[in-house]
This record gives sequence, structure tokens and C-alpha cells, in this order.
Amino acid sequence: MFGFLRQVGDYTRDAVDAARNLAQGFAVTFDHMKRRPVTVQYPYEKLIPSERYRGRIHYEFDKCIACEVCVRVCPINLPVVDWVMNKATKKKELRNYSIDFGVCIFCGNCVEYCPTNCLSMTEEYELASFDRHSLNYDNVALGRLPTSVTTDPSVQPLRELAYLPAGEVSPHGVSADRPRAGRLPSEVLETLTPPAKSSGKDGAQSAQTAEETNA
Repeated sequence: MFGFLRQVGDYTRDAVDAARNLAQGFAVTFDHMKRRPVTVQYPYEKLIPSERYRGRIHYEFDKCIACEVCVRVCPINLPVVDWVMNKATKKKELRNYSIDFGVCIFCGNCVEYCPTNCLSMTEEYELASFDRHSLNYDNVALGRLPTSVTTDPSVQPLRELAYLPAGEVSPHGVSADRPRAGRLPSEVLETLTPPAKSSGKDGAQSAQTAEETNA
């Protein structure tokens, strides 16, 4: 008798938990039904990457001095720098430079620590390929000028959610002259003021005041 009642209680508890989970799922579904769609019709529509987006690396062969700083700061020692020493000038002569984007994590360390600024991050993100070996870009492929979404006449550029005006959810039908909700990094930097540095005279006066107070 008690076993039957225990089974009935377990079944009732499971039924109540299932009904609660269904109610929570339907609540999320109904909440999303009130929102506007944000689907991008790729490849006819593409989102504009942010200012600090880290896409394909652009490389300038003429600026490279084969210092291999990019190799040392890379977490996986990815860039391959092929150079020979010129005995006449006693300087390095760069032969080839390559980066395998199938392994690259796009951390940006090579760009940040390059002493000659021969590396830069672009907004190009379309790197899909049928063969992973074709993702190994040499200095010729890295030197190719990056593609931009805004300069492609066959693509409609759309702004990301962070660039949309306040209250807008869908990037479709929003004019470019409307201000966005967030501020640009340069605008945020202008609001950050460095703390005032106290001079030595002020520090001595503060120390003297502290000694008089203790006395």
C-alpha cells in the first residue's frame, strides 16, 4: 500500500516538474515572438565589423626586417619567417613569410608587438576553404589588400547590434545618419582623464601636517 502511494507521489512530482519546464520554455518562446527578426541574408547582406575587429592579417613585405618578434610573441609560434644572412651587408634578407590561418587564433599579438608595423588586422573574415592547406598564406597572399563590406557594390552592408540606435533591434531600414547607442572608442578615451600627480612640495606639506597631527 505504501509502495503504491510512493509511486503515485513520484509520478505527480515528475508531472509537476515537466509542466513547470514546459511553462518556462513557452515563456522564452513567447518573449522572442515579440522581437523583430535580425536575420542577415548572407551573402547578399553582410554585417559591418567593429572598429577593433581582428580579421585576416595584412602583411607588408617591404617593411619587414625579419626580426622574428612576431614568432616569439605568438602563443603557438605560428608565423614562418624564412631569411638568409647577407655576408656583404651583414644584414638579414627576407625570402618568404607565411601564416597558417587554419591554426591562427587571431589574438593580435604579432600586430601589437611588430616594431615596423608591417602587420595589421583587417575586417576580412571570409576565410572558408575546401582544403585546409590553402589557408596557409604566403607573403603574396598576405600582401593582398583586404576586402571591405562597404565597398562591395553587390552587397548591402548592415550595422551590428552595437551600432544600432537606441530601441532598434533589426539592422534593416535604419539610416546611416542616425546615432548609435554606444560611443566610439575614441569618444570613450576622451572621457578618461588621468589622475592628477601630486608634486614633491605637496607631499612634504602633507607629511608635515601628519606629524603635527600626531604630535
